[in-house]
Amino acid sequence: MADTVLDPAVPDPPLAFTQDQLGWAPWLEPLTEAELTDTHREALVDRARAASPYFRLLARDPEILRTRTRTDNDIFYNTKDGLPRAERELAATATSRHNGCVFCASVHARFAAHHSRRPEDVQRLLDQGVEAPQDDRWRAVIDAAVALTATPSALTAEHIAALRAAGLDDLAISDALHGAAFFNWANRLMLSLGEPTPAGS
Repeated sequence: MADTVLDPAVPDPPLAFTQDQLGWAPWLEPLTEAELTDTHREALVDRARAASPYFRLLARDPEILRTRTRTDNDIFYNTKDGLPRAERELAATATSRHNGCVFCASVHARFAAHHSRRPEDVQRLLDQGVEAPQDDRWRAVIDAAVALTATPSALTAEHIAALRAAGLDDLAISDALHGAAFFNWANRLMLSLGEPTPAGS
């Protein structure tokens, strides 16, 4: 692992939640693209991620990165059955909003807005927080994600009943909880390794 702690001294770091595409500055030295071996690039799964300092930092442990990325992809991209992609992204957005991860919230808010075609509802979640008014189905997904984010024992049978009442079957409920649980881990990792930078930086 890197033995240098960086101080990126980000001017005007983004503090407001946004759907804009933000940058990210690491506190530990990532590999350079030139240092990436075939093992590192295979671990990226999506080789376009070599442009990201976050994924080049995680590539210092390629086995963990490979496992992390395959789990991420299966939760969010394997949508043949279960919860639609938009609501998986909604669970990740609500989790990231509640955890204060501006970068992750921006990424998954864009996906939620794109796949749902409800950018105003997503922006209201970002602007007003997880208690902002939403329809019953989104309310149930957000409430379950936030309860799991607060502490696992806060997720109760009432949350599951609300998801069922909103039309989610067992697999869809599992998908919503997987999205929230994964981003509870992912938020903590990203928030402890660096900080967001303004759009276009």
